[in-house]
Amino acid sequence: MIWLIASLIIVGVLAYGRVPLRRATLVLAGWLGLYSLAQGGNLVFLLWVVFDAIFIPLNVPAIRKRLFSSVVFKVMKQMLPPMSQTEREALEAGNTWWDAELFSGHPDWKILLDLPAPKLTAEELAFIDGPVETLCGMLDDWDITHNRRDLPVEVWDYIKQHKFCGMIIPKRYGGLEFSEYAHSEVVMKISSRSTTAAVTVMVPNSLGPAKLLLAYGAEQQKNHYLPRLAKGEEIPAFALTGPLAGSDAGAMPDTGVVCYGWFPSSSLGTSGKDKVLGIRLNWEKRYITLGPVATVLGLAFKLYDPEHLIGDQENIGITVALIPTDTAGVSIGRRHFPLDSAFQNGPNWGKDVFIPMDWIIGGKEQVGNGWKMLMQCLATGRAVSLPALSTGASKMVSRNSGAYARIRKQFNLPIGEFEGIEEPLSRIAGETYIIDAARKVTAAALDDGQKPSVISAIIKYELTERMRRVVNDGMDIQGGSGICMGPKNYLGRMYQVIPVSITVEGANILTRTMMIFGQGAVRCHPYIQREMEALGHDNLDRFDQVLFEHIGSVLHNLAAGFWLGLTGGRFVEVPGDQHTRRYFRQIARLSVGFALVADFALLTLGGSLKRKERISGRFADVLSNLYLCSCVLKNFQDQGSPEDDLPLLDWACQQTLHRAQQSLLAIFHALPMRIPAYLLRAVLFPGGKPYSPPADHLIHQTAALLLKNSPVRDSLTHGIYINYKPDDVTGRIEVAFQAVLAAAPVEAKIHAAQKQKKLPKGSIVDVLDAAISNSIISKKEAELIVAAEKARFAAIGVDDFSPEQLSNTGKI
Repeated sequence: MIWLIASLIIVGVLAYGRVPLRRATLVLAGWLGLYSLAQGGNLVFLLWVVFDAIFIPLNVPAIRKRLFSSVVFKVMKQMLPPMSQTEREALEAGNTWWDAELFSGHPDWKILLDLPAPKLTAEELAFIDGPVETLCGMLDDWDITHNRRDLPVEVWDYIKQHKFCGMIIPKRYGGLEFSEYAHSEVVMKISSRSTTAAVTVMVPNSLGPAKLLLAYGAEQQKNHYLPRLAKGEEIPAFALTGPLAGSDAGAMPDTGVVCYGWFPSSSLGTSGKDKVLGIRLNWEKRYITLGPVATVLGLAFKLYDPEHLIGDQENIGITVALIPTDTAGVSIGRRHFPLDSAFQNGPNWGKDVFIPMDWIIGGKEQVGNGWKMLMQCLATGRAVSLPALSTGASKMVSRNSGAYARIRKQFNLPIGEFEGIEEPLSRIAGETYIIDAARKVTAAALDDGQKPSVISAIIKYELTERMRRVVNDGMDIQGGSGICMGPKNYLGRMYQVIPVSITVEGANILTRTMMIFGQGAVRCHPYIQREMEALGHDNLDRFDQVLFEHIGSVLHNLAAGFWLGLTGGRFVEVPGDQHTRRYFRQIARLSVGFALVADFALLTLGGSLKRKERISGRFADVLSNLYLCSCVLKNFQDQGSPEDDLPLLDWACQQTLHRAQQSLLAIFHALPMRIPAYLLRAVLFPGGKPYSPPADHLIHQTAALLLKNSPVRDSLTHGIYINYKPDDVTGRIEVAFQAVLAAAPVEAKIHAAQKQKKLPKGSIVDVLDAAISNSIISKKEAELIVAAEKARFAAIGVDDFSPEQLSNTGKI
């Protein structure tokens, strides 16, 4: 038994240390030799036979390939699911970054922590403090959504005049040429004021003609369109989704056929036409944001060349073209009405629309590359706008619902002091901290040149879902004032439009179950993609090499998973200080477990894993939460590790680690080969579940941060629109919050006097005169109470309407 245990330890050490095969063979041969000298007998002979049968073929590549690799090669080739061209191009979009490190089981922290912290230039900061601040002051969300159902003309003009739609366009084309971080900051601030305005600004700067032109456009197209887009002379919309094709782009029925046609010739005047080579289009699209007001459509369609006018291929594939909306045959339909929202969104269609070939983005050379172009642009666009909108909404709820919980009283106490209210307040603060950290770190990675497609899917899904929970918690705290719509309700409209953000740029259900892990399992895995390439090229030599690297990695992760589970990760080398080091260690531990279980799932399920969406969704949750926890630690470091932020840091790390653990444990119940699966669970979690959600004392600490003026509250909600106008929808809450806090010491004096029976019981306003006459408070202090009660009543006020007003509004 001692020899057996020692042998297992030696094998574990060799695997943990990633010792090369030949060196490991020598070590094991030496150990077996010692055992032979000490024991002898028939068992030793049998052990040598087994050892030679395994390790001699493994160390001789020609034998290994013939006896082992070729067999695995054939099996994997049969198991490999068929892959469509759209799936292949989606997999090739963008690149990998920290997601690949987490997938490796051995993350290199230097890659994350050496990333420069995001910063605004002086020009970007001036724009945010100037035009963005002014724009936010112009926005009345109730008027926009309830009365106008559109932005006012002066707001549209201001957005165009100050080039809000040209943030990503370089200065040489007349744009602002802002960083992705500045782009994110602008959208975040506007979204804290009006979702309609935020969507209007973010769409042209996200997935749209400008981004596609910058990446793929011909120089002539750039010179024509980009200056006009930057100035707002052109309003862009991107037409991809149709009635029969949402996430399944391969089902797109919209077609273009290469042919000759007559097209207006500038050389012959407006009435003259030339016969030119072009495309005849027929399409029907819907859900197109800015579609009803667009002057130019970025249109995705399937291109066919039945007469082989541009090549030998008949079915060319998805192609993207820019089409002015005043082109003959283009119809811009009426507006959709998405959840009582006011942003412009609607259908459009085209019937026998003829366009010249040079309207294709990038010209004829880019025919058939449309899906690749879209996936490449989404790899970055998805990572900016919606995460920024989610952050703005979450910060706004944190600041205002926290203030409301301090202002609003029940049973003579601020409702924020009730334990029942502390729980949602704590979630609001903690989730907002996570959301903002992920937004900033990802924007910094984009500005550093990364295009992480899997991470873009992670933060789109996670940040919109977490924002949904933040807004729901805010609505619970607001109570009746949250559900009664009107000019005073700052949260109800945001609650209504939540599903918009979780639907666009990839519906969240599919983003979680198909994109994050489905795409990540191939793109981020250190070996799968290389193995697939070797299989695709029938390259057995390359496959053999990668396969044994993969096997070595699995053995390492098995040994590392058990060791880290046994020791709680205490001896793994990680960065951080005395407070953060434990969290770095737990990410490392769960990364090993994630990588090992992912390999087990791929081995046992093979190509069918593609259809096991409940399993892939849980894998997505593990990877996502590990990424979010990493971002929290990175952002904490970038901010100088402020001690006041420790409650938020602890809450965020404990919540994400616990959710990653629970998702990983849930996978074991869904895997086939249950006995090996449970043995694997025992290896990774030998002591049971190590991570718990935030404890009660931490819930109290984080909730309290939103109930008082502090640098932490200001830092947590930094970057949103804040004003102190008593007649403004959020300004009245800020005014009341400051007034109530200023009056709190005076209020404490009066309550103490009432307890001592120096003052009669009753409303604080009713005993003010007695408190002054008894010298308990001064007249100046009494004025603070009066001002606070007036502001409190204004802040908790709810709109009411006459029957005539309600019957004459909101009609369609």
